Amino acid sequence: MTAATAPVVAAAPRFRTGAGRLCLDFLRTLRYRGTLDAIEELPDSAALLAWVVQCGPCGPCDPPDSQPVSDDPAQVRDAHSLREAVYELVTIGHSVGGVASSSFLVRELVNRAAKNPTPVPRVDASGALLWTASDVVSATLSLVARDAIDLVTSSAVNRVRECADESCSALFSDNSRPGNRRWCSMETCGNRAKKSSLRSRSAGH
Repeated sequence: MTAATAPVVAAAPRFRTGAGRLCLDFLRTLRYRGTLDAIEELPDSAALLAWVVQCGPCGPCDPPDSQPVSDDPAQVRDAHSLREAVYELVTIGHSVGGVASSSFLVRELVNRAAKNPTPVPRVDASGALLWTASDVVSATLSLVARDAIDLVTSSAVNRVRECADESCSALFSDNSRPGNRRWCSMETCGNRAKKSSLRSRSAGH
C-alpha cells in the first residue's frame, strides 16, 4: 500500500484520539480490550489507512474515491501484531520489572517496525508543509513504534494511566500537573461517571 495507490475512502471512520501519545492512540483501535464487547476498529486495509491519515502526518494523496483501496491482509495482521506488542511493552514498562522484563519477541516486533522509513517533510509550491512516504501505512506505524520505544525507555512511562471506567480501561498519558487524572476523556468516560454519580445520589434521597 503506497502513497500513490491507496487513497482514503470518502466516509473514513473517525477514531478516538487524545491519549497524549501516538502509540497510545493506536492502542485505542481495539476498543473495550479484554472484554466480551471488544471491538476491532482496524478490520481491513481501508480502516487501517483511514487511521493512518487521521492520526499520522501524511494526508490523502489522491482524491477520495478515485480508485478502490487495495486490500492487504498481511499488512493488517502486522498492524494488529504491532499494536499488541506495543500494548504489552507499555503495560510491562509500567510495571515493577520495567521494560527489561518484556519478552524478546515483543521487543523485536516493535524494534522491527521502528526500523522502517518514516514520513519525510517537504515544502510545496504554496509554502505549506507536507509529509510524504512511499508506503504511508508502514511509515506511520514506524512512528508508532518509535513513539512506544521513546515512551517505555523514559520516565514518561510512569505517567501512563488506565481509564477508571471499567468498561473502557483505555491507556492514556496523564500530563496533568498533579498527575491524578482518572479518565481517558472527560467528555466521554468522565462525563458518564459524573452522570452515574448524580443518579446514585438522586436515588439515595
